[in-house]
Amino acid sequence: MDGKALAAQIKEEVKGGVGKLAEKGIVVKLTAVLVGDDPGSVVYARAKEKACAGVGMAYELHHLPGSATEAELIGLIQKLNTDESVHGILVEFPLPKQINKWRVLDALSPLKDVDGMTAINRGRLLAGEDGLFPATPQSCIEIMERYGIHLAGKHAVLVGRGETVGRPLILMLLGKNATVTVCHTKTQDLAGHTRTADVLITAVGRAGLVTADMVKPGAVVVDAGINQTEKGICGDVDFENVKPIAGRITPVPGGVGSLTTTLIMKNVLKAIELQGIG
Repeated sequence: MDGKALAAQIKEEVKGGVGKLAEKGIVVKLTAVLVGDDPGSVVYARAKEKACAGVGMAYELHHLPGSATEAELIGLIQKLNTDESVHGILVEFPLPKQINKWRVLDALSPLKDVDGMTAINRGRLLAGEDGLFPATPQSCIEIMERYGIHLAGKHAVLVGRGETVGRPLILMLLGKNATVTVCHTKTQDLAGHTRTADVLITAVGRAGLVTADMVKPGAVVVDAGINQTEKGICGDVDFENVKPIAGRITPVPGGVGSLTTTLIMKNVLKAIELQGIG
């Protein structure tokens, strides 16, 4: 399943949505907040700037020094919450040690939380209500739906229960009426569980964890893991050996990760809708 091709398709859809809002005089704007100079965060911030430019969306980066206080960061977020020209806010993580992540997220408006990180948006996901939800688990669902894979009634086995991907994805799969099994570090006989999956999703961050003998023939395999190895970037699945067995499979790179930034852009449009703009 080609994430790059789907990302290009969704990008055009978002571009169209931005254009329609521009016709109404609305300049769609995403604002990112970066504290310090974490190399990964700097790269992600630049990637989002490029993505915004590609769909005609305005982008603004607030880069605070690593010595910034929690009060300074929260003050900035509160200002952005009330700025009507800002439609989506991203806080880049990790934050410096002197700043409490959860207090920062509590300060962020749920209606501008395009990363789906606030407690209110997580609660809405739990309740099955509409809201802004994390892009990576959304990417897992989106890539399957766009390839015509219907999850209702399917047995989905999710390997990984992390805060960013695994836990939100459990609820998204349940929302699509899949029967969900969750595996994690304390699971006994992991292969025994994965071999029963109609849909197998991994989000662990352990290269080569899922081998060919762990996959049911014809299963859909979605790899949301990312690992840096001596041979380059790879996922959690032994792609070359699992590919002949799986009915559908996502590569790494070029799969789930390719959609993530594009879906954040899509979340900005959804934020505008939830804010009652346009």
